[in-house]
Amino acid sequence: MVHIVARTLDGTASCPDCELPSSHVHSCYERRLADTPVGDQPVVIALTVRRLYCDNALCGRRTFVEQVAGLTFRYGRRTPASRRVLTVVAVALAGRAGARLAAVLQTRASRTTLLRAIMAVPDPLWAVPKVLGVDDFATRRGHHYGTVLIDCETGRPLDLLPGRDASTLAGWLREHPGAEIICRDRAGSYADGARTGAPNAIQVADRFHLWQNLGTAVEATVRLHSTCLKTAFTSSDGPTSDGDSADATKTMSPIEARIRERHATIHALLAQGHGIREIARELHMGGNTVRRNARAAVPEQLLTGRHQPRASQLDPYKSHLDNRWAEGHTNAIQLLAELQILGYRGSYQIISDYLRPRRRRRIRVVPPAPPGVRRITRWMMRHPEHLADAERQQFVALLAHCPELKALHEHVRSFAEILQTRSGQHLKDWITAVRTADLPRLHAFATGLERDWDAVLQGLSTRWNSGPVEGRVNQIKMVKRQMFGRAKLPLLRKRVLLTAAANW
Repeated sequence: MVHIVARTLDGTASCPDCELPSSHVHSCYERRLADTPVGDQPVVIALTVRRLYCDNALCGRRTFVEQVAGLTFRYGRRTPASRRVLTVVAVALAGRAGARLAAVLQTRASRTTLLRAIMAVPDPLWAVPKVLGVDDFATRRGHHYGTVLIDCETGRPLDLLPGRDASTLAGWLREHPGAEIICRDRAGSYADGARTGAPNAIQVADRFHLWQNLGTAVEATVRLHSTCLKTAFTSSDGPTSDGDSADATKTMSPIEARIRERHATIHALLAQGHGIREIARELHMGGNTVRRNARAAVPEQLLTGRHQPRASQLDPYKSHLDNRWAEGHTNAIQLLAELQILGYRGSYQIISDYLRPRRRRRIRVVPPAPPGVRRITRWMMRHPEHLADAERQQFVALLAHCPELKALHEHVRSFAEILQTRSGQHLKDWITAVRTADLPRLHAFATGLERDWDAVLQGLSTRWNSGPVEGRVNQIKMVKRQMFGRAKLPLLRKRVLLTAAANW
């Protein structure tokens, strides 16, 4: 530890109330101040200060303690430099994490000290912005929510409010008049709050939320035509002949397919003149595995299981079982009855174990399911150039099979063109075209646009949107999770505001 012993010089000091200089000493005492560390050593200052009389008879203070500018303040046990370091640590990491970092920095402080340091910092100053962004965030998802307000031109957060109802926003707007444009989502509470608190402000509906609302209507429409999905992909992807369906029901299992493929690969390399060791190195297999496949003339010799077959009561009757299986008789109970007539005295389980590998090879591989409602919705909401070739082929086949979905896709692409080019003047024509189509869910979406017409038109015509607000909501989530969701709104608000103020 670096220990510094010092005292103030003789002279005058001003009374903190009446500011009259005084040199009349009452007494002296020692203060211990923690300063920023030097190197890796903590610093403690033992400072002797004077208590002085106030000679002003009209002043209510009788005595006062002199303060050293830049080194002491009333009731402070740390220097301003050390206090600033702790405040920065507290804003970045809050309580326990900040206390651990402060200990590494040789500036010990408890978590409550750091929390008090955060709450003692005044809120950063700001002016009412021209463009105000409003959005909600969850303090406890599904239960408690708040409202974040930012300056959309700079992205700087201005305030965090409890709740997300219209009265909360309206009260804040009355207390801070001057916003000309308010960017918001499609929530009705924020629309009412902005209309009540700032009736002259222009409201702008966010384009992302408009696109999200359209996606909800598209998914509901696709779900109404789910029968078209089944018939379209069944007719295009189904089997074309009875022979194909018979082959599909006798598809081998994945394990057997791997064994057969490995057997064919090894025998092809052997036919080319490669040796056992060379094949083992090339295929990254063990030498014994390659030799076993090389000795097997057909893959069926490798499908007998891990252990070599032992002599059993069934050996004299296996040829009869093989012939009956080839003829199509696969009922093990009937085969047991036939073998018992021929003199078999074994159990049913032996026959079942012998036939089990054959039954596995007859497992029917179910073809992939046709695309579902959500996948079709994603295809419809994405630009056609961003679809893979296989997806584009399936999507084109579906649209050719269902005229309603084809019309829906055309309306979606038209709305996307309006949104991307910000040509809101064509929105009325788009709604008129939608009304003529037999798409009830899209009609409901158009009705919602007309109900919020002014804000929607501004959102599709101007450059303002709620993107900066969504980014600030992500920062709020990060700070909230850093405190494990245990902090209340005042601490969360203070950290968000001070963290953002450090970047300006």
